Amino acid sequence: MINAFAVSHYRSLKHVVSPLSELNVVTGPNGSGKSNLYKSLRLLAESASGNLVASLAQEGGLDHTFWAGPETLTREMREGSAPIQGGSRRQRPRLRLGFAAEAFGYAISLGMPSPQGFAGYREPSMFQLDPEIKRECIWSGHAYRPSSCLVDRKGPVVKVRSGRQWSVYDAHLGSHESILSEISDPVAVPEVYTVRRAIRSWRFYDQFRTDPHAPVRTPQIGTRTAVLDHDGHDLVAALRTIHEIGDRPALHAAIEDAFPGASLGFEADAGNRFLLRFHQEGLLRPLNQAELSDGTLRYLLLVAALLTPRPPSLMVLNEPETSLHPDLLPALGRLIVRASRETQVWVVSHSPRLVAALENDASCNAIALDKSLGETVIIGQGPLDEPSWHWAE
Repeated sequence: MINAFAVSHYRSLKHVVSPLSELNVVTGPNGSGKSNLYKSLRLLAESASGNLVASLAQEGGLDHTFWAGPETLTREMREGSAPIQGGSRRQRPRLRLGFAAEAFGYAISLGMPSPQGFAGYREPSMFQLDPEIKRECIWSGHAYRPSSCLVDRKGPVVKVRSGRQWSVYDAHLGSHESILSEISDPVAVPEVYTVRRAIRSWRFYDQFRTDPHAPVRTPQIGTRTAVLDHDGHDLVAALRTIHEIGDRPALHAAIEDAFPGASLGFEADAGNRFLLRFHQEGLLRPLNQAELSDGTLRYLLLVAALLTPRPPSLMVLNEPETSLHPDLLPALGRLIVRASRETQVWVVSHSPRLVAALENDASCNAIALDKSLGETVIIGQGPLDEPSWHWAE
């Protein structure tokens, strides 16, 4: 389980270190930084798949994601007795992302490249806005310390600790390549293998489409689906997989909890395309996936995600209440709480009713965000409340 997540200089997140538990719910008014916190965690996950630079490019480039305020907010600025103004920077800006888990911690630092030519030519490179990975570390324990660091990457050089000695594993790693995507030796560098495997199991659900032309409404060829795809197109196969090899009683209890008297059925046509049969009390025939309302279909998508037979180490739900009737939110809250017993769950929500249902659980970690002078802060978190965290310089 992840015990802490840290981000520095990403949009409104000048410096945030958030404690985490089995069940976490992020709340706050519009513009407080909830989406930035969610996106920063997703960016960190992209480092394990080799898509980090491309993801930053889609956001407008690294230079457009940096904290846009002054390097230091003085007490006078915060009190309003002095104007908000910047000065000459003492340090080059860096985007830093990291987490501390029960076994290992990981952090990555990105910055802009130094102006230079390419391949021995004086002509400047056209890729001067591509971010460079300046530092990566994997350590043991709850916080980074030089003495607990196990893998240390500085620029192109990757060093691995062996007892009290360091050895160079790779001296020519590309500036845009993460150790998590490029190093895959589970014997020589088991720490990288373990961290990469954990991050790649994380699941993010925020792109469910339920419009009339959504793929989920079209019958799909069914194959055993233990993990619902991020867009939910394989919903019927995922539900059937839960029915056959997952927690069947929990599946049908989740349907009954939200829609009393309703039940699920499944069929396959001659081409093995799966059809959902949603039986509702009072109707003479079942409804298929094309006939369901947006809210009902979205609830079924969340059921398939949360009751997965292959629980990830972390599941992130971004505004799962979208399109749901308020009466469905208590049932969804109970389903999320149940899932948090098997996997760590992170929920970003605007819904007071869903948040209330989650916060009724004793294990819920409420992360309430607000913004002060453009900077996102965790409400009620003082210096002594923040988890221990140190960035490798």
